[in-house]
Amino acid sequence: MSLKSSATFRYTGMRLGIFAGCFLVMWALVYFRVVPAGLGASNLFWVVLLALIVSAPLSFVLLRKQREAMAVQVAERVDRAKERLAASQSQEDASSAESTASAEPSAPAESAASAQDGSRAGA
Repeated sequence: MSLKSSATFRYTGMRLGIFAGCFLVMWALVYFRVVPAGLGASNLFWVVLLALIVSAPLSFVLLRKQREAMAVQVAERVDRAKERLAASQSQEDASSAESTASAEPSAPAESAASAQDGSRAGA
């Protein structure tokens, strides 16, 4: 795996790191009653929700370069896959054209035989 192919892993790791940092900050703010706590047993859910809400815009702004690098990497992979698919289809078309070309000489003989059968049935 090359250094360039790890752009997706790098972006995902950084995004998870931002979320983890936001989770710890939100947990501390809830613990010290700066931010209201959740009701009953929903406190963990509340902290996770706050961390998601805070980390999403931070990731959007702070990880722009990594996201663009990942988009370039994905686009290159898609282009390579399209090229392989086109090459595979052209090979398939060439092989089917060869098999059709080898089957063509017998096709007129079959149609003549079926025409004779049809004329016998009508007589």
